[in-house]
This record gives sequence, C-alpha cells and structure tokens, in this order.
Amino acid sequence: MLYGTLAASTALLLSALLAALLRVPGLRAGLVERRQAGAARRRPVPLLGGVAVLAATCLVAGVGEWTRAAPLGGGVDELLIAGAGVAVLGLVADVWRLRARVLTAGTAVAAACVVPYGGTGVPAGILAVGWIVFVALAFRALDHADGLVGTVGVITAFGVGACAAAEVMDGLAVLLSVLAAALAGFLMHNWHPARIGLGSCGSLFTGFLLASAAVFTQAGRGLGEGVGVLFSLTVLGTADLALVVLSRRTARRSLLRSGPDHLGHRLRRLGLTPRGTVVLLGVGASVGVLVGVLAHTGRAGDGAVLWVAGGALVAVLLLLRIPVYSPRRMVSSQVTGQLRVRSG
Repeated sequence: MLYGTLAASTALLLSALLAALLRVPGLRAGLVERRQAGAARRRPVPLLGGVAVLAATCLVAGVGEWTRAAPLGGGVDELLIAGAGVAVLGLVADVWRLRARVLTAGTAVAAACVVPYGGTGVPAGILAVGWIVFVALAFRALDHADGLVGTVGVITAFGVGACAAAEVMDGLAVLLSVLAAALAGFLMHNWHPARIGLGSCGSLFTGFLLASAAVFTQAGRGLGEGVGVLFSLTVLGTADLALVVLSRRTARRSLLRSGPDHLGHRLRRLGLTPRGTVVLLGVGASVGVLVGVLAHTGRAGDGAVLWVAGGALVAVLLLLRIPVYSPRRMVSSQVTGQLRVRSG
C-alpha cells in the first residue's frame, strides 16, 4: 500500500516535470497540432506529452519490477513492453504521419502478443485483439480536445484498476495506478488552454494499456458477462467512435477524413465551454466505469449494463442530428455566373 502511494506520487510529479520540459522542444521541432483558440484563431499545441506519460509510467513501474518492491508478474511486464512499442509507433506517426492502416496493424500485432489465450480461449482471444485495437484507436480519436483523453484515461484506469484489485492482480493494479498518476501529472499542462498535447504516442499507449488490462481482468469469465463489463468501462470512447463512423458514412465522407464531428465538437456547438464539455464527458465516462466495476464485482446485473448501452445509443442518435459539416459550395458555378453577368 505504501509503495503504491509512493509510486503514484512519483509518477505524477515525474510526468508533470517532463511535460513541462518537453513543451519547448516540441514547438521547436514543429511537432504540433493546431487547435481552436477563438472564433477565428488557432494555436499550436506541441504533441510530446505522450512521451512524458510513457516515460513516467515505464520508469516507475520498471523500478518496482527491478527492485521487486512491486513485481508486475503474470504477463503484466510483457503488457507494458507491448504498450511501449505501440507508443513508439504512435510517436513515429506524430513525426511522419503514418497511415491509419499501419497504426492499426502495428497495434493488432502488439495486442495479439499480450492477450491471455489460456484464460480467454482462442476464438474469444481473437475477438479481444480486435477490441483492444478498437479501444486504442478510440482513445486516439478522443485526443481532439484539451484535457479529454487525460480525464477519461484517469477515470478508466481507476475503474480497471479496481477490477484488477478485485481479482487480486496486484501487479496490474499498481501499473494502472501509476498510469492514472502519470496522466494526472500530464493534465496539469493539458487542461484548457492546453500547453502540450498527448499525441498519438500517448493516446495509443493509454488506450492500449487500459484495454489490454481490462481483458486481463475478464479472462476466465463468460463471454457475455465479460463483454458487458468491457463495454461499460470504455463506453465513452466507444460512443465517440460510433458517432464519428455513423456521421461520416451518412454524409458520404471518407472514414479517414477528419472533421469536427466528435462528441466534444458537437457539445461545443450546443454552447458548452471547452472545460464544461470535458467535465460533462468525464461524468459520462464515470457512470460507465462505475457500472462496469459494479458488474464485475457482482453488485450490478445485466440490466445496469443495458441502461449504459441505451444511454450511449440515445446520446449518439441525438448528437448525430447536430450539423457539423459545411455544405459544399459550387465555387466554379458561382464564378462562371459572375463572368456571364459581367460579359452581358
């Protein structure tokens, strides 16, 4: 208990320090994303915050494993190594803009290496690989608003950590507490207006680690029960990605073409402030995580999970009605018409 508190405190301070130190190098290297700062103004946000979260998590967890003060064990050390590999792939994507299919394939390979097939079975293990990839990409998609991924990541880490503690997976619980603390340290610099962003490096790392850890906690359970818990724990990311896919397919846009069509974007169009949007989505994530933990520990039944699913579906359908795409203007037709008027 004492080591867990010390490890979490160290991860928080280390992540906050590294995020502050990496901001200027990120700006100078041009590793930035331009985010909305006003009605007609955009600000550059460096994307090296994920490096701070990765370094703090791996260093603190690695020291615990090396000193045997908090050994990870049970395949958790391999999980951390695979997560670090996914983070490096995300960092490469931040620098050179890798294609989405490369990120997907790399994440799938890493997931296939950590899924506990002995507990899940091969068919369910294959499904788990797909689910881990889905959640990792969903967390990457959530990284469009200041403070959102960090907030959802902290909440989810506590929930999955509670499930791990209930299964007496002490090493996994410690790793998740360290991850939550590292994200909290990063949030000191990421709350609106953000001074540094997580980038693909940090968002993929966070989503991959949380999804894989959740699969560890559900290994050996029935498929239906496990799916309900996994869905509840990650309901916000699932709803956001579902909303984006439905929106772009309905508008006949490419799924890979970015746009202001996420949960946060639509809530902003309803008049919420950036911070208010993150708080509201954080509350939604907390409800799902709480139901997931209660269902995992047997304190809530399938009905509670169905309520979460129904609420997510209603939210997606309602927000889907908010227009977010600008109509295409027939510029060439307008120019032609003007020329005809002038010539006449």
